[in-house]
Amino acid sequence: MTVVELLDAIAAGDSSPVDLVDTALSRLAAADPSLHAFCTPTPEIARARAVEVQRQLRDGVAGPLAGIPYAVKDLICTKGIRTTSGSVAYADFVPDTDDVSVERLDGAGAISLGKTNASEFGYSATGANPLFPETRNPWDLSRTPGGSSAGTAAAVAAGIVPFALGSDGGGSIRIPAALCGLVGFKASMGRVPVYPGCRDHRHPGVSGWESIEHIGPLATTVDDVAVVMAALAGPDPRDRHTIPAGDVDWQTATARTDLRGLRIGYTPDFGYLPVDPEVRAAADRAAELFAAELGAEVETFVPTWPNPAPHFTALIMNETDLVGMRRMVTEFGGRMSPRLVEMLETDWTAEDFTQALMMRKAVVNDMAATMRRFDLILSPTSAVPAFPLDCDGPTEIDGVTVAPTTWQGFTPIANLTGQPAISVPSGLTESGLPVAIQLIGPHLGDGVVLAAAAAYERHARAAGHWPALRGLVP
Repeated sequence: MTVVELLDAIAAGDSSPVDLVDTALSRLAAADPSLHAFCTPTPEIARARAVEVQRQLRDGVAGPLAGIPYAVKDLICTKGIRTTSGSVAYADFVPDTDDVSVERLDGAGAISLGKTNASEFGYSATGANPLFPETRNPWDLSRTPGGSSAGTAAAVAAGIVPFALGSDGGGSIRIPAALCGLVGFKASMGRVPVYPGCRDHRHPGVSGWESIEHIGPLATTVDDVAVVMAALAGPDPRDRHTIPAGDVDWQTATARTDLRGLRIGYTPDFGYLPVDPEVRAAADRAAELFAAELGAEVETFVPTWPNPAPHFTALIMNETDLVGMRRMVTEFGGRMSPRLVEMLETDWTAEDFTQALMMRKAVVNDMAATMRRFDLILSPTSAVPAFPLDCDGPTEIDGVTVAPTTWQGFTPIANLTGQPAISVPSGLTESGLPVAIQLIGPHLGDGVVLAAAAAYERHARAAGHWPALRGLVP
């Protein structure tokens, strides 16, 4: 059931927080030994919290998400609960405060079942880290769920929880949503406060990605994402990037049915990315649907912004505590992700960092010009469906030899610009793997992104397909 359906069931007296948590924990126990979605489940805390929320409902003081089970990515701080960031360096780290997003969800009555697995400090778009078993995709246990919010996506796709909290510094909400058949939303920069996390100078590795990091929900429908965003969004003085609330009505954002007059720029490959033929075909069908069934004005175009890939790692390193993390490599290097160690041991120069900053400025300026032509940009979310475990990605896409991270190239753009972006399921491949489209909106245009995504979801009927694993979970 969706978040909206579960809230209706609680309101009607057909279910309760205790019932929902018990069911979710049963599903976790049944599915997770094969999925490895959770790294630190907290069943006793969840059960006690369910009793508390049930009492709040009885007394009429419960929040808007009262009784809904959820999960939290292990890069997001949880007070009194281990938060490892997928690293041996933080294997026993217990934060002294909740992230703002966790505070808000708990305050709204949602009930966390624990922490979900992620790549080490979020530096990979898969579910592998040196501390825990690699997270698997519920659609095919031999394949990746994507990352870095890997366990978050796997837990929702497997039906353990109806939504979960992820983070996104280059696509880490949208990519696993795409590979697991979910909706993943990265709101505009500043909509959802981030603290402590990447703003906390005390913890090397955790304190990175500050100008591009976002926190947001993965769920099974666009409506559910909007309901969760209503609880998450709004300013907080601890995050200097946050923006005032009030310009988006999250509760009604998904109600729009007519997209006539909406200008959509469709780019199947950004002009520089090879794309799996089935992924491209699904995106082509989505573009046709927006025009033929929803009345949008769709124009195929070739973006002018530069490919950020050559400079993206330098941009990340420029926001990293290199001194602290290099000290970490000295102590734990043999037990850290090799690709992360390679990044940290690179002799970065000031010129590397300034070139990365100039690349970002070029992307932002070209995107601003593009958004004067269009209200939304439509593309695939991932260049490929889910691929086998134990690698960073395919080395060939549609006959083109590529770096193993090339497949991730559609998502970082919206992190560089801070624009809202969403991944929505667009169907299944012939082998039964999910594929997805991405919609990028204008500056602070979260409402139009959700409206268009919800309209597409209703007409495409591409959501609502679930892996066979769901049927095996009680």
